[in-house]
Amino acid sequence: MSAQPAPATAPPVGVIAALSVLDRFLPVWIIAAMGAGLLLGRLVPGLDTALDTVKVGEISLPIALGLLLMMYPVLAKVRYDRLGTVTGDRRLLISSLVLNWVLGPALMFALAWVFLPDLPDYRTGLIIVGLARCIAMVLIWNDLACGSREAAAVLVALNSIFQVIAFGALGWFYLQVLPDWLGLTQSALDVSAFDIAFYVLVFLGIPLLTGYASRKLGERARGRDWYEQRFLPRIGPVALYGLLFTIVVLFALQGGTITSQPGDVARIALPLLAYFALMWGGGFLTGRAIGLPYDRTTTLAFTAAGNNFELAIAVAVGVFGVTSGQALAGVVGPLIEVPVLVALVYVSLAGRRLFRTTEESTRA
Repeated sequence: MSAQPAPATAPPVGVIAALSVLDRFLPVWIIAAMGAGLLLGRLVPGLDTALDTVKVGEISLPIALGLLLMMYPVLAKVRYDRLGTVTGDRRLLISSLVLNWVLGPALMFALAWVFLPDLPDYRTGLIIVGLARCIAMVLIWNDLACGSREAAAVLVALNSIFQVIAFGALGWFYLQVLPDWLGLTQSALDVSAFDIAFYVLVFLGIPLLTGYASRKLGERARGRDWYEQRFLPRIGPVALYGLLFTIVVLFALQGGTITSQPGDVARIALPLLAYFALMWGGGFLTGRAIGLPYDRTTTLAFTAAGNNFELAIAVAVGVFGVTSGQALAGVVGPLIEVPVLVALVYVSLAGRRLFRTTEESTRA
């Protein structure tokens, strides 16, 4: 018989201590990578020419490899055999789809226009972030907050599949069609649904397929225990290394903008802070209102609030270029997301007392 969960009123002690050393100090590593990138940009003239020697589409090969390394370990962790265990929960599934694919992009679109009406490149970058739904670090935050691992795996897998299908069309809608309908002044965008879909298929489709194949082949050859206890811990840090490598390169090429316009970077952070708070709060309240238990409510909230910045960076870099404002908006994202969602882990655990009656009645 499995151990009983901690009482609903137990204080959220040791949340940070539960993280690995790499994850616990992720904001530190990201800041260090930014600093290293700025220094590299100053010490190595002509870096952009060297990086553009070999390309995947319009993305230099080193950056493409870094982006793929970010995505693969996360998708290799997903339990694809559990897709059917949560899909029967219509309340969870429908709420997640609405929050992720209707409310989330629309909210980021509104916040981007409210906070950045005069900065079209950053505004576009934030809109792309809003379209890139969670598939990465959300699994860590969900686990720390005692959310349902099974539900998180299902929602992450569904988001992964749905992004490959819908990201391109949604990008075209929010970047071109909707601004025209609303009469908003929008800079000319040389981007199509096919451009965005290409980078989604490359930087999400490839790691999704390889992640699925890794789990199937690994479990078949060595068993699930070996795969989850030996293989996954070994490849897990690769995602962080890929993220940090990509940030180093991006900041090496973005150094001039960052150091000359720190106010713009701060302005990018403000709508991101508002977005995380509103999406997480909306997801948590929705789960409570429709009668979900605490673990699935928490999963709903974190999967609604989290974003796939790896994919957003890939699309922004591929469509608009490494040195674009759109790419910078994507790079700022992880620095804001990590501390905010760690704080929301504490908020979520403190809110468990709101579900005490429901959980007790369910066990009874």
